[in-house]
Amino acid sequence: MRIRALVLAASGAVALSALAVPAAQAAPAGPAVTFSNLKVNSGKNIVVGTTSTVTVSATYTVTKPANLSASSFQTGPVLYRGATLGLDSDDLLAGDGPGTCTASSSTVLKCSAKIQFRPKGTDEDGDLISSQAGTWKLGALAVNADDGLTWQGGLGSTHLQRRATLTANASPEPVKKGKTITVTGKLARANWDTNTYAGYSTQPVKLQFRKKGSSTYTTLKTIKTSSTGTLKTTTTATVDGYYRYSFAGTTTTPSVSAAGDFVDVQ
Repeated sequence: MRIRALVLAASGAVALSALAVPAAQAAPAGPAVTFSNLKVNSGKNIVVGTTSTVTVSATYTVTKPANLSASSFQTGPVLYRGATLGLDSDDLLAGDGPGTCTASSSTVLKCSAKIQFRPKGTDEDGDLISSQAGTWKLGALAVNADDGLTWQGGLGSTHLQRRATLTANASPEPVKKGKTITVTGKLARANWDTNTYAGYSTQPVKLQFRKKGSSTYTTLKTIKTSSTGTLKTTTTATVDGYYRYSFAGTTTTPSVSAAGDFVDVQ
């Protein structure tokens, strides 16, 4: 996603626009504020599919000098990678607009903001690419009327993940007790570069079974997906029940379980 930063428009209104990193690094000193208690998406991972924009909420606290007017600067949360903020356009993600703050005392502001995540090709701003999936650090910035920037990192971390899909099909149906059941399926995940779902290769996936009348799945075995994300294994039919595949997830991809496929054992 392109780098975004808060800048003051000539009218005095705050707008969001692209900002080159060298300019950000060369900006004058910003407001004397510090950030704390930053929470993005209620502390949950951020999962993005192939086409739709995902908007998450963030809350944070700003501490300022008592004589610094809250209206003289704007703030917002950011996600970043690397040792410091503002390395390059692929290493900094921020929302489309500044946060909204309410004073709880002369020195403390309670703030909230929105951050948008758009897969590449969604619209002119949609340039989230697949290589950006993974762990991101959390930080925040503040900007004043002189275009002075204050950056603060080390406020936590989150996982930005590519949404996953998983299928399961058990056959034959029905089947005689003691006969072999073949369970096929596919694990795929969002490709933000092509706006499609693509197979997730060589990933461990559990084959699970739930007896009819039970609410609990038990694991029968663990297999790995093929180079194209497909799954295929066999098991022995014993009683009526549901078969499914279940994937535990990775840093870049959330966990997902297929819908159970019922097999009538005769």
